Amino acid sequence: MPFGVDEAGKGPALGSMFAAAVSLEDVGDLPDGIRDSKRLSTERREELATILRDDNRIAVGVAEITPARIDDPETDMNSLAVAAHAAAIEDAVADLDRDGSSSDPISGLCDACDTDADRFARRVADACSLEGIAVDARHGADDDSRLVGAASIIAKVERDTHIAALADEYGAIGSGYPSDSTTREFLASYTDAHGELPPFARESWSTCEKALAAAEQTGLEQF
Repeated sequence: MPFGVDEAGKGPALGSMFAAAVSLEDVGDLPDGIRDSKRLSTERREELATILRDDNRIAVGVAEITPARIDDPETDMNSLAVAAHAAAIEDAVADLDRDGSSSDPISGLCDACDTDADRFARRVADACSLEGIAVDARHGADDDSRLVGAASIIAKVERDTHIAALADEYGAIGSGYPSDSTTREFLASYTDAHGELPPFARESWSTCEKALAAAEQTGLEQF
């Protein structure tokens, strides 16, 4: 039973990273319009994510990597991407393992989050606690594979939902990416007001470090 895996939110300064795995027996059962999530509108992504989750022929697994884990100096983003992909795979195929079908081959494709795609595939396979998992990885797999495209949609919608919930609580925070002016403005205003970064910031990211340093300098200049 094949699976596809992708992540969303590896590079932002705010919020968690998510990985998703999608598995089903016949790839032809995927809904029409599946493609890399970046090529779809927000509305279409949400519509397809709902269809994928509501289809009982399709297994979906999701893993979240929080800012606290991302800021841990004992790890790195490639290792966290490996852990997220492995956890999403396990979440998606856990029921297959429990119902006795684990003797059947379970193989899949990841969108590689490492410059060396083969190394990424080996690391994800080694990180999976389930036996009988075969992993391949390729760059651009979210464009080339409908299964990985489906996973990219789930991961992106999870990430967007996460950011929307934070915005409901904290106001406009933008996409969370360093290139987003709304995100930079939010970080500047929050650190000026509170003297610290918001709890969902990736403190080790240079964007966050600079925002906090600027607020601290402003505070010193007021004395």
